[in-house]
Amino acid sequence: MTAASLQGVGQPGGRAAGSLKAWQSQLTGYLYILPASILIFCFGLFPVGYALYMSTRRWRVVDRGYVGVENYLKAIGDPWSALLFAGGFLGLIGAWYLWTRPGSNRNPGYRVARIASLVVVAASLWLIPTGWAGMLSAGDDRFLNAIPITFYFAFGSIPVQLLVALCLAYILFQKIRGQEFFRMIFFLPYITPVIATALIFRNIFSPRELSIANRGMQAIGLPAQEWLFESERLLNLLFGTELGGFLAGPSLALVSIVFFGIWTYVGYNTVIFLAGLGSIDPTLYEAAEIDGASHIQQMRWITFPLLSPVTFYLSVIGFIGTFKAFNHIFVMMEPSALGTVTTVSINIFNTFNKANQFGYASAQAVLLLVVILYMTFVQSKVLGERVFYG
Repeated sequence: MTAASLQGVGQPGGRAAGSLKAWQSQLTGYLYILPASILIFCFGLFPVGYALYMSTRRWRVVDRGYVGVENYLKAIGDPWSALLFAGGFLGLIGAWYLWTRPGSNRNPGYRVARIASLVVVAASLWLIPTGWAGMLSAGDDRFLNAIPITFYFAFGSIPVQLLVALCLAYILFQKIRGQEFFRMIFFLPYITPVIATALIFRNIFSPRELSIANRGMQAIGLPAQEWLFESERLLNLLFGTELGGFLAGPSLALVSIVFFGIWTYVGYNTVIFLAGLGSIDPTLYEAAEIDGASHIQQMRWITFPLLSPVTFYLSVIGFIGTFKAFNHIFVMMEPSALGTVTTVSINIFNTFNKANQFGYASAQAVLLLVVILYMTFVQSKVLGERVFYG
């Protein structure tokens, strides 16, 4: 038998062995990801899918049948007003794309895009309040009023957290005495049980004149406040105005809860910023110093751009966390605050637990998921494009 015939005889068996080996390799890979896939399905995908199913049912203690989008219409009210409201926010995204379109003023298309973006912004600023007013008049005012309260909580917490954390990280990154001790102290609030610390903050922001917060106010010559019991808006308290609606800002009770959120998560953000500072090549600072760059210029052109991925990550995670925050708000909220601290997550819990409207609560949770996805999308497009990855 020739060598060629021997090679031909061996080819089918070799192909079969190679196919078996490839199949075994794929099976091994699937077995490695199987535990994680089961966990993600059981605790991630299945609850979301079941919530979508429940949101289409009239479910009060027992399932009373399919109702379609009735629960969603109950929450948002007029669907056409909801479309106007959503269209206004989509218009703002479109205006951003038109405004950031590359080009120069000598290009007529560039100037037209700039003018079109201003027109779209003006139209969006009309659509948003018009749609919102229509939704409030026909929808669930408790759920809808919880949305701006959640935005107050998010935008009052995250920017301050990031700014304070960045300053602390920059200080702790220097060669100072007791560096490790201070890192541990600042990180300690993040790992402390939330319920215990929330109860402590209830005493700190107590309306009693001897509470820590009121003693601090009296030390700087200001009167004692009701804090967690105060439903009046912050701007009205500061300036004596009588503003109402979204422009009035958060209540003093919500500001007190914001202080707790800042105190809790500044340490975590500081640790992440410290990791980002440690990943920056020190030779970049040396080269900049040789070129005559000042300390501020080094921060402006080296530190901030190279920390932009960390900042973007913390901002996205922070906004998602604030929109889902529940534990400390539930512990610190007081009935005398008159619903000014009732965020969307608290409202969903009340609908589920107190009213026993399981299907309607699921619909509210799905709407909250849509809001979170929209905010994440906006951040990824507006901020993500400005992230410098080196």
